Amino acid sequence: MRNRHLFRRCNLSIPGSIFGGKGGLSPFFSGRVPVVTASPIRVRFLPELTVRRGKLLSKQLARTQVHAASFPRRRELVLDAALLDNHRELARIVVHELFHFAWVRLGNPARRSYEELLRAEFRRRARGELGWPSELVKVRLSQRDLDLRTRRWREYACESFCDTAAWLYAGLRGHAEWTLAQRYRSQRATWFGALSGSGPLVL
Repeated sequence: MRNRHLFRRCNLSIPGSIFGGKGGLSPFFSGRVPVVTASPIRVRFLPELTVRRGKLLSKQLARTQVHAASFPRRRELVLDAALLDNHRELARIVVHELFHFAWVRLGNPARRSYEELLRAEFRRRARGELGWPSELVKVRLSQRDLDLRTRRWREYACESFCDTAAWLYAGLRGHAEWTLAQRYRSQRATWFGALSGSGPLVL
């Protein structure tokens, strides 16, 4: 893999200019990534990631396997080491996880705006999503979740935001997990375009 050496440093710290410059992550992102500013994020690769009772584990038996986990408050991103052998999935998952950091700092007006976009999709009975993380939450949503803006709804909004960013910015032409209809994809792309046009996106 051409860019393997960039990530073999398992205690890598992502600098503020993460999408450009020598040693940056630009090889893993398309040219449409919005301007991003960030304080350092520590990245680690661990083998055989799983989750048990909300705790991230490595090389331990557990029912739920995961590719990655992000911890915005402590500025840390953990990725499964197997991703180093799959450039496409690495790009998609890194973008998804980094946008978890963006969601935390996005601010309530922008988050509520994105939620309104999702509510409009629900009113039109839009099916599918742009990744399994959001799809798995979406299929469990009820009208009560939307009406009361429950924790499950907020989780869905966050995962949908991150999956959509990965669809837009990872530079992939297609993926089996992209099941959302094209007209809704276009509306989300317009929303993200307006977001990136309003100023630097902060991780």
